[in-house]
Amino acid sequence: MYFLRRIVLFLPVLFFFHGPILFGAEPSAPFPAPLESYADASTTDLGAKLLGRIRADPFNLVATLIFFAAIVHTFLAAKFRAIGHGFEHELRDLSPDEQNGKVKDRKKFLAVLFHFLGEVEVVFGIWVIPLAIATVLMKGMGTMENYINSRNFTEPLFVVAIMAIASSRPVLHFAESCLGKVAGFGRGTVAAWWLSILTVGPLLGSVVTEPAAMTICALLLLERFFKLHPSMPLRYATLGLLFVNISVGGTLTHFAAPPVVMVAAKWDWGLMHMMTEFGWKAAVGIVVSNLAVFLIFQKELLGLGSGVTREASTQSRASAGLILIHLLFIGAVVYFAHYAAIVVFILMIFIAFIIATEHNQDTLNLRSPVLVGFFLAGLVIHGGCQAWWIEPVLTSMNPVQLLIASTGLTAFNDNAAITYLASLVPNFSAEAKYAVVAGAVAGGGLTVIANAPNPAGQSILQNSFGKDGVNALSLLLAAIGPTIVMILVFLFFP
Repeated sequence: MYFLRRIVLFLPVLFFFHGPILFGAEPSAPFPAPLESYADASTTDLGAKLLGRIRADPFNLVATLIFFAAIVHTFLAAKFRAIGHGFEHELRDLSPDEQNGKVKDRKKFLAVLFHFLGEVEVVFGIWVIPLAIATVLMKGMGTMENYINSRNFTEPLFVVAIMAIASSRPVLHFAESCLGKVAGFGRGTVAAWWLSILTVGPLLGSVVTEPAAMTICALLLLERFFKLHPSMPLRYATLGLLFVNISVGGTLTHFAAPPVVMVAAKWDWGLMHMMTEFGWKAAVGIVVSNLAVFLIFQKELLGLGSGVTREASTQSRASAGLILIHLLFIGAVVYFAHYAAIVVFILMIFIAFIIATEHNQDTLNLRSPVLVGFFLAGLVIHGGCQAWWIEPVLTSMNPVQLLIASTGLTAFNDNAAITYLASLVPNFSAEAKYAVVAGAVAGGGLTVIANAPNPAGQSILQNSFGKDGVNALSLLLAAIGPTIVMILVFLFFP
């Protein structure tokens, strides 16, 4: 009660100092501040430039601290889930006298709270709340409202739609048939399926888009590989390969990988440019990484599921006509990917089609697509406040440094955000453009937030990594090897 009284007494003071700002209808200045407004182009020292921008607008530091707190939260998600499991165990061990008391209610609340905090997909959405509060207090309600309204949520909506359609039975059956033909060259063994999914599947992303490829590959790996309970090192090695390969596998075209989509039109990068400058190198890197991991775990992979014949993962085969209709839905979503309203309309039609043909469909589960969309929407909101430090960091380096830095920065921000911010830099050389995109796609597997499709893959495979789910540090360590391979390929095959 004492704490509540102090808050009540503080409210008039807050209103006196911030009332006009809090309830002002319109912001007084553009937000976030345009980069040219800092007038620091002549400042060559990176530290001095960043410090000057913090002095010019202290909110820059506040927003970035909140953003990095969210990143730390993603690394602690497994720990929060473990704490939640601990409270669940304590609930089961309560004495009869405690079953109906406040102790039970408190522990039940804490169990639910920590399970919620342990869901990676909700992390950035949670941290939008303190960001919004900080914006209202420091900039005003009007500024916060205008900022949220100015964000482009087309990519999160696109990912929700493409995940929902790509996870349907007909699409999975089609993808499994295609990958099965490749696995057939290895007699359909678990190792052959593993190589097929991790090699052909990511490259398929250049056609059906990376989010769709991630959904398909993760679902097939779940059925064909993870259900056979491989060792934990092999599970993380596979997840690291999946994330890195998907990130680079969409670079054969100019419309499939989010970081490429962000710059293709502005930099005039077409299909031939992507295939000659990025695509074939990505294919080389994928094959080299897969073979390296295969050789390391060769004995386990060849022995995994020996003597076991697995049936197709789809319960019943889909007709060719139904497959064609679902592929047309995917094509429509890809074609209208930049028009959020049309994408939502197509998704609504698809849901209606699923209901009308339910006897030939599996139950449509929108939980994972919606959670992933929520994750990306939160990232879009936070990412818009990070240009003040990302832009000077990128422009202070030569192409080799830029490639490596872009890879590292991608681990802490969506790679599409990195390339988008790079597209705003004036007079960027062709070498610098190549370096920033190469680094962004190479680093797209280091963390769950590094590439837009990663949350989809983690959501599908989460339960295959024990009760605490995917550990962020273990994923980082598993993805470092394939990431280095891709960096070397992009560096030495210019």
